[in-house]
Amino acid sequence: MMFTIGVFAIICDAGNRVLLCHRRDFDAWNLPGGRVESGELPPEALIREVREETGLEVAIERLVGVYGKVDRDELVFAFTCRVVGGALTVTEESSACEYFDPAHLPANLLPKHVERIHDALGAVHPPVFRRQTAPSMRPGV
Repeated sequence: MMFTIGVFAIICDAGNRVLLCHRRDFDAWNLPGGRVESGELPPEALIREVREETGLEVAIERLVGVYGKVDRDELVFAFTCRVVGGALTVTEESSACEYFDPAHLPANLLPKHVERIHDALGAVHPPVFRRQTAPSMRPGV
């Protein structure tokens, strides 16, 4: 069995709002991130993916968790990051990038990403290792 590996960033502004990207391929918001390419380590892939989706350069602060998915053989690494350069912009991969209050996240934010945001902003500081069973989309979205 071969696992694919994904990486996602939880980036907060000074007001503790979380950066989300609106996907171009369907109507959903998600954390910036994507797949690890051959030869990359997860932190390298994360820095590349954030730049490609947001225009921002980031530094990784900590590993939030490693997540397994029940519907496919994929492991996802989530990291908190801070912005160290670049400029927030729309890209070929995202039609919008905005910061959101964690208490008022968009209805069409992927549920697995909501869980990762709560893990990152919660009181749990050691990395979590969790099998995610939430659906890929919120019901009715």
